[in-house]
Amino acid sequence: MVSKRKKKFTTGEGAQFMTRKAALKKLQLSLNDFRKLCILKGIYPREPRNRKRAQKGKTGIKTLYHVKDIQFLLHEPIIWKLRDYKIFNKKVGRARAVRDFEKLNRYLNNHPTLKLDHIVKERYPTFIDALRDLDDCLTLCFLFSTFPSLAHVPRDQSALCRRLTLEFLHAVIEAKALRKVFISIKGYYFQAEIKGQTITWIVPHHFSFTPHSKAEVDFKIMSTFVEFYTIMLGFVNFRIYHSLNLFYPPKLSSAIQADAEKALVDEDIFVSERVAALNFPLTKTSNEVVEDDLEIDSFQTGEEDADKIEEAKKEAERIRTLKTLFKGLKFFLNREVPREPLVFIIRCFGGEVSWNKTLFVGSTFDENDESITHQIVDRPSLEKQYISRYYIQPQWVFDSVNARQLLPVNKYFMGEILPPHLSPFIDKERDQQYIPPEEKALYDPTLLEEQHKKDEKMGEQGESEEEESASDKDEEVNDEEDSENEGSDDKEETEENLSGKKPKLSVSVGEVYKEVPWEKNRQEKQEYRLREKMVKNKHKKLYKSMMAGRKERAKEIWLLRKKRRLHDEQDKKPKKGQRKTKNGSATPTKKTKKQKSQ
Repeated sequence: MVSKRKKKFTTGEGAQFMTRKAALKKLQLSLNDFRKLCILKGIYPREPRNRKRAQKGKTGIKTLYHVKDIQFLLHEPIIWKLRDYKIFNKKVGRARAVRDFEKLNRYLNNHPTLKLDHIVKERYPTFIDALRDLDDCLTLCFLFSTFPSLAHVPRDQSALCRRLTLEFLHAVIEAKALRKVFISIKGYYFQAEIKGQTITWIVPHHFSFTPHSKAEVDFKIMSTFVEFYTIMLGFVNFRIYHSLNLFYPPKLSSAIQADAEKALVDEDIFVSERVAALNFPLTKTSNEVVEDDLEIDSFQTGEEDADKIEEAKKEAERIRTLKTLFKGLKFFLNREVPREPLVFIIRCFGGEVSWNKTLFVGSTFDENDESITHQIVDRPSLEKQYISRYYIQPQWVFDSVNARQLLPVNKYFMGEILPPHLSPFIDKERDQQYIPPEEKALYDPTLLEEQHKKDEKMGEQGESEEEESASDKDEEVNDEEDSENEGSDDKEETEENLSGKKPKLSVSVGEVYKEVPWEKNRQEKQEYRLREKMVKNKHKKLYKSMMAGRKERAKEIWLLRKKRRLHDEQDKKPKKGQRKTKNGSATPTKKTKKQKSQ
């Protein structure tokens, strides 16, 4: 019996992929609804190995999806809700057109609602899975919490993001889970550790700004992501609060609330401002103390395992001391200092913080309190100062957290030029990346002077043609000498064999062998080229792209070091109106003295 011949593109990649147009036709959805459904379900376009086969022989670049993903969407109940929305919009439009306001009100009161709880449970079966995917969720929710009232973003969504993100910050404070902080142009970077999972997010700077127009940013797609992320973050907050023995949603402490009601007439305003200030502890469900500090068990294992256990114990001890870094310290914030990130950081590590109560509600003590240890200011001078406290700039708080110890305050005094603010998110032993000299000096102070000498030699990359030609000549001479020596040795051996006498044992004076550095480099380059030739043909493109990336990164490092070297040289030069003395200090010239007197 002769089997039928299979049609083209019915097997393999031709049957595994489907274009977006075919997917819309199969699901009976509009493009906007299809995008929303894919975002909520976590389905994205795929890149085939052979695009021509996947597109069934058609040219061009089309958006392709896996057939199994589209079949997975066919059984989603959200599709029926999206269709109900479509019918609802038609009915509302028809009632508004004929001015039947009775029907219009009835439709608006019974509009369909979209529930995403089952999708969160489907995408994140366990709590740990949700924590692993929390970085983008937090970053986008913090971004939307800063948005003003926009036409493309619902006002309720921004308010919900604000509430959920502040609840999460409260949970991090109570758990003392914060580990690293960093200030950048984008905003404040925070990294926390919850249930053994590392979570990193960005809080944008709170500046007055004009949002991007709709042509630059598609707010509808971003809003769809936020719609799913708010449900997910609500579940995560609920689990974290119950694991910390806290009420959810968070409740105010009764004593603090009673005192605050006397001072403020409107309780709702106080609650919103207090939650924003993050300056009071939350009410717990019971008085039981939850201790997270667990001792690491020790077992008799090999040397490598023992070293790992010892390192883990040291890291646990460092984290234990980090959690109480600011314990016993009282901070007072001036009005020009960013309040919310500093309050969050100080309270995460056991410190007390306050500010002027006439500017913002929620302060716990006044400026004239003698027990204040640090006052954070961001201005060159103050009229009234107290001897019993340090006046420091905000960077001291961030750098102390990253260093996991209280740094000396003399470099962070009011009006001082601050040291560089180094990122804690980069590994000190990393390769192919620029490391500033100050960061190297933190690990080894002797490297700071050596780095400047290396930077001067970095510009002289590669060997000159004269050195190469000289090396070739030396090779020829060495080869001739080696051949002569080998010939003389062979003659001596033959003479000894003919005579039949055994060679006498003797000790001869050794010759000093001088290593030639260029010869060693030449041999290494030859071996490297041979290893490159051994790379398989199917991996050669990947290897070339890797080497091209390495060259680009090396070039970037060299340029950054050159830029830093030129900057340091410019700082060492005396300014235009100054001249150097014998001691090296700059003194103003006569011209500048006259200008000052005038």
